[in-house]
Order: sequence, then C-alpha cells, then structure tokens
Amino acid sequence: MPAYAIAHLKNVRFGAAIIDYLERIDATLDPFGGRFLIHGGRKEVLEGEWPGDLVVIAFADMIAARAWYGSPAYREILALRTDNADGDTILIEGVSPRHRAVDKLAEILAAQG
Repeated sequence: MPAYAIAHLKNVRFGAAIIDYLERIDATLDPFGGRFLIHGGRKEVLEGEWPGDLVVIAFADMIAARAWYGSPAYREILALRTDNADGDTILIEGVSPRHRAVDKLAEILAAQG
C-alpha cells in the first residue's frame, strides 16, 4: 500500500532556517522514493476552518515513509522546520487504486464482531 507523510503547518516563521530546510529536504526524499503531492498551494475551504498549509509526500509504502522520517539526513534538518512552524505531522497508509468506500465499511463491521 502507498503511504503518505502529511503535515498541517501553521504559523510558519519564514526565515533562514526554513529556507535551509526547503533547500535540503528534496535530497532526503530521493533515497526513499518520496515525492511531493501537495506543498502548500492555493486552497478553497469548503467546510470549517483551515488555517495554515498542507504538505503531502507520497512513498511506495509505510516502510519507506518510516525509513525517510527516521533517516539521519532528515533528522539533521527536522528542527529547522519544527523550531520555526507549528503543526501536526503523521504517517498514514493509503488505499489500493481499486478501493471503494464500502471496503472501509466492511473493515469497521468486521472489527465490531
């Protein structure tokens, strides 16, 4: 299954550290096959509020996503972002190309016994 690193960043304090982070992150992704799907961008809020920006990075699987996030190269630059932006970050498994909403329903019902 594909996996994604997702960050909802708020209050980014743009300066030298964030510039350094942006200049270096691509090299940390390359060995793990990571690629940006969303990196900020214009948004249209349809429901609720959405302060800040969304970043989504795709990986072939959760193993690659975890390996990237824990890699020495990424750990070396991580504080450049976390010290200069507020937000939440997760790794999450994706679904197969043939996934349908009822697949999740079957999973929920099976877990309920």
